[in-house]
Amino acid sequence: MTMIIVAAVVVLVASALGYLLLIAPVGCSYKAKILGSAYFVTGRPIDAERSPEISADSYMILRLFRARVDETNKRVTASLFGLRSRTSEFVPGLGAVLTCGLTPPRPAPEPPGGDDPWPAPVSTRPKLNTLLDGCFPENNPRRLRRTRAVLVLHDGIIVAERYAPGFSKATPLPGWSMTKAVTGALVGILVKEGKLKLSDKNLLPEWSNDARREISLEDLLRMRSGLKFTEKYENPLSDVNQMLWNNADCSAYAASRPAEHPPGAHWQYSSGTTNIVCRIIRRAVGEKDYHSFPRRALFGPLGMSTALMETDAGGTFVGSSFLFASARDWARFGLLYAQDGVWEGQRILPEGWAAFSASPTPESNGVYGAHWWLKLQKELGGETEAAYRIPSDAFFALGHEDQSVTVIPSRKLVAVRLGLSIYIDAWNHAEFTTGLLDALE
Repeated sequence: MTMIIVAAVVVLVASALGYLLLIAPVGCSYKAKILGSAYFVTGRPIDAERSPEISADSYMILRLFRARVDETNKRVTASLFGLRSRTSEFVPGLGAVLTCGLTPPRPAPEPPGGDDPWPAPVSTRPKLNTLLDGCFPENNPRRLRRTRAVLVLHDGIIVAERYAPGFSKATPLPGWSMTKAVTGALVGILVKEGKLKLSDKNLLPEWSNDARREISLEDLLRMRSGLKFTEKYENPLSDVNQMLWNNADCSAYAASRPAEHPPGAHWQYSSGTTNIVCRIIRRAVGEKDYHSFPRRALFGPLGMSTALMETDAGGTFVGSSFLFASARDWARFGLLYAQDGVWEGQRILPEGWAAFSASPTPESNGVYGAHWWLKLQKELGGETEAAYRIPSDAFFALGHEDQSVTVIPSRKLVAVRLGLSIYIDAWNHAEFTTGLLDALE
């Protein structure tokens, strides 16, 4: 009996170690990339092993992965017991890039951003001040919100703004999936320039001889491509994790997924879809201008001086997930949509593009538009009384760890919340939004 127990224990340990080594590339890449962006994009001095981005709550398993920061060469390397090492390298203009054994491209340096012209808010609304002050204290030690920045625009003016210690109006912070809305805006600009059409099909060479050639650009923006893709972040072996953390070319990985449904017939939220769009943007813009395109066409005109869109090792923007910008710059982006794509008298997006982006995709049961959410997800209070009080014209850019840009044109409201809420129910965005509406009445 003892020998059987010993044998069983050996098998269990061997299985656990085998699984750990199988998922190690994802863990190593995640730690290397997140630390690389924190060090060299946000410029924050953090603990490479104990920073909450890579050690808190459900991220505690990442403590098994050791990281080494090379500040001279701006690289971070992470490994599991010295195995399966992965490296991120900071490249000016491209951010912290997971190298995957490749040498990332080196685009020409972009011009520095200008000064922020927005004055500090002077709020005379006590309810609004109280609401924002209440976004930062931790009321539940088991569900930490870790709010880092909150900013509110009303009628194009900052009426309230708060930051956690160590963060400021100049700190670029990750948007995660809010980046998808920015990718949608870049498509809109190319539509305005006549380089893309929503009806375009046969979008990629590898799709030319099968059913995927019928996928339209609008299908991609509305997340109804029909491609098979698993968006399960809790599974290290899922498509989204393999694409983001174990692949040199995110868009090629996503584009290789087979068709599971006819184009336009089935809605499924997919980060892979957005990275396919990034490849289409690259083909439409051309290699010479691709890496400068977001700055030239969007960030520069809006004065988003802190915005940095990061790429994969092959140089394609990871438009599903990797954009850093300050709270003020995220607010500028939201205000562009609140103003129907016009900024200081200049039309940036095609007329009607904001309305198109915020129009329901029928296959999603009305919860999603074109790279914008129209309804809050359940974990953000999407099925509460507060959610039903939010005006019907509201739309949202939402990201991992409860990042959000909220746009409500009828109330001339844009709100930004940035943080590190790892537990999905730590931050109730519906209650926050209705609190804002009440405070601005």
